[in-house]
Amino acid sequence: MKTFDKIIPILKKNWLRIVIGLLLIIVVDVLQLMVPKIMQVAVDQIKVPGFAQSDLVKYSLLIFLIALGIAAIRFVWRLLLIGNAWIVDRDMRQLFYDHLLSLSKSFFDKAKTGDLMAYATNDMNAVRMLAGFGLVILVDIVVFSVASLFFMININLRLTLLAVIPMPFLTFVIVFFGKRIHHHFKRVQASFAQMSGQIQESISGIRVVKAFVQEKAELSKVSRSAYNYVKENILLVRIFGIFHPTLFLFISISMGIVLVFGGELTLSGEISMGEFVAFFSYLGMFVWPMIAIGWFINLLQRGKASLARLNSIFEVGPEVYDEDIDESIQALQGKIEIRTLSFKYKEDSSEIFSNVSFYIDKGKTLALVGKTGCGKTTLVDLITRVYNPPRNSIFIDDHDIYKIPLQVLRKHIVTVPQDIFLFSDSIAENIALGKPDADRKEIENAARNAQVYDDIMEFEKGFDTVIGERGVTLSGGQKQRLAIARALLTDPEVLILDDALSAVDTKTEKQILELLIGIRKNKTTIIIAHRISSLQHADKIVVLENGKVAETGNHKELLAINGIYKDLQEKQMIKERLDAETGKQE
Repeated sequence: MKTFDKIIPILKKNWLRIVIGLLLIIVVDVLQLMVPKIMQVAVDQIKVPGFAQSDLVKYSLLIFLIALGIAAIRFVWRLLLIGNAWIVDRDMRQLFYDHLLSLSKSFFDKAKTGDLMAYATNDMNAVRMLAGFGLVILVDIVVFSVASLFFMININLRLTLLAVIPMPFLTFVIVFFGKRIHHHFKRVQASFAQMSGQIQESISGIRVVKAFVQEKAELSKVSRSAYNYVKENILLVRIFGIFHPTLFLFISISMGIVLVFGGELTLSGEISMGEFVAFFSYLGMFVWPMIAIGWFINLLQRGKASLARLNSIFEVGPEVYDEDIDESIQALQGKIEIRTLSFKYKEDSSEIFSNVSFYIDKGKTLALVGKTGCGKTTLVDLITRVYNPPRNSIFIDDHDIYKIPLQVLRKHIVTVPQDIFLFSDSIAENIALGKPDADRKEIENAARNAQVYDDIMEFEKGFDTVIGERGVTLSGGQKQRLAIARALLTDPEVLILDDALSAVDTKTEKQILELLIGIRKNKTTIIIAHRISSLQHADKIVVLENGKVAETGNHKELLAINGIYKDLQEKQMIKERLDAETGKQE
């Protein structure tokens, strides 16, 4: 039952709808079972003296009224059970998405978006079908098989035993093919996930594909995924192509037996013509569950395979979560201290940091400097607990970071990364992401402070301009400044700029950073930047080298040391002069 652990609580929540729906199905089935009995009486009454055509009309009218009742009740149970299946679908999707939101960054570093989309579409549909039509068919199987078998035995036991001779073979066929259906459906779902991921990746990277004239290569990759998906589906269709005809073969054998031996019993007078007609009708009703078993097993195997795939995600727990927190901490002041921090991503991986120690007081500006790959971004990820640091290595306001609730930590520490993500929405909505109730004036002020207001006003609809997916219609510098405006609007106690101005020119970067220092007095700011010229106003600069703190001090102090920092500045100054001279020559 572990497979159904996630769906059972959802079904229990809507138990009344399910129970009423199932009871109505039983009522419909009972009404259907009455029709052959009425036909039996009508046929047998034809030979009785005094039986008139008006009597046939009465029986026909009775069958018609039963049909009307069946239609009305069937509408209600479909509304209840199939409607409930969509409720299950909604709740399962919500549960799945909520779980995804709880997972840590390390999960998304490995998971493919296309796979997750396949889980949320194809697999959810399979679960919905099981929760809806699966329940309906299961009740039909039980009611029709038991009731029709009872009526058949009541007509003639020997004929019933002859009619059910082929049925054990049906059980073998169902079990044999059921296992193969389950196996192949898992392969179909896996191939669908691969195809979805390939298409999603190709569309997301369409600009790169076109830039390198790789349309044919991408089309080839997508085509291979599509052909593989079709191939797996054809294999599944082949199984069903054998499965269903085999079912009908044994069902036809059963009907043939009844036609031969039942006709003989009718001719000999052992059963009446009406009973023979009713027996054939009940046999047809008994055959339906046999066919339905195949359909139910199909839905069950697909549903189980999809639930197993979904459970593989549900079983992944977040690596970063609240544990041993201090509930009294509801706000942060901004003092950050790193104490002998040593860190590596995995036990068998190389060490990123070794005994790193420094601090930044509340309301000060800290700059992190170092060569590419020295761990600056990793350090930021540890401060915000994107990854878990070692205990007693990072303290905020003198609290071990593990004591601070994640919601409080993430609310008061905002990071602007180098790789900006913008939603396909208006510019105003993107800026107001962290503060949805912000008015237009606040949004515009944040844009001005981020030096992006003038760029926005150049668009035809200004702040109401809808940008493309991931902000594809904007330049790199515009995206970065929009992200800074988004961060400034929330006015966090700690603002981290992780190389968030790499796409803007030196002059604009310097203007933005000087303005930030001015408007963020008494609030902590951490800046990661490659341009030394932009960090001169920082209260403290920490230079990282080979996983350790190589130098610490302000701009003047570090220049006086005549070490790594000064070497970086001199190299950048030479590069800037060369770029300027090259620009003049062009």
